[in-house]
Amino acid sequence: PGPIFSNIVLADEINRAPAKVQSALLEAMEERQVTLGEHTFALKDPYLVLATQNPIEQEGTYALPEAQLDRFMLKIVVDYPNRKEERQIIERMSTHTIEEAEAVVEPEAIVQARSVVDEIYVDDRLKEYILDLVFMTRDPATLGSKKLASMIEYGVSPRATLFLVKGAKAHAFLEGRGYVTPEDIKFITPAIMRHRLVLSFEAQAEAVTSQQIIEHLLKRVEVP
Repeated sequence: PGPIFSNIVLADEINRAPAKVQSALLEAMEERQVTLGEHTFALKDPYLVLATQNPIEQEGTYALPEAQLDRFMLKIVVDYPNRKEERQIIERMSTHTIEEAEAVVEPEAIVQARSVVDEIYVDDRLKEYILDLVFMTRDPATLGSKKLASMIEYGVSPRATLFLVKGAKAHAFLEGRGYVTPEDIKFITPAIMRHRLVLSFEAQAEAVTSQQIIEHLLKRVEVP
């Protein structure tokens, strides 16, 4: 079997893959299976796809369709390293050879941790808070924000709602808590929403970013 049958798949510079390859990856991410001719093969559990893309270079790339972007739970923006981090890169690359990667955890442990995350408590008021954030992206004018209405062409999908709950639970787990707080939701919202918001022509013309819209959204929606 090829690399797509691994527990963790890295799709480096995914926007350089042609549409047919992206479509195959889409099936793997959504259906947890791969089809080859008339045969379908189930993928391992856990199954995680990590993808990178260069936002600057556009030549020879294929834009990811919204349907595929929506399959990714998070979009993490990696900026330049700071001075201290870049110094560490110099030391590491000039004095050490890159060693072969070794497994640090068994797949079963990840499945077990995931089941613990699923049991983390989310208060009903926080579920309503998540819905307030989501619906503010879809109908901001009705909910009292004309500024957002002029900037957003399409709001986030129902997957965003589900991923906000899951992401907030995961953050609470990493913080050592058995319950979600508003801070967990605020922390995870940019990574969940930034690749799902479709900005209007007006927003693009004014160089408004999805990050700026999300920051305004978090300030605008009342916290329970």
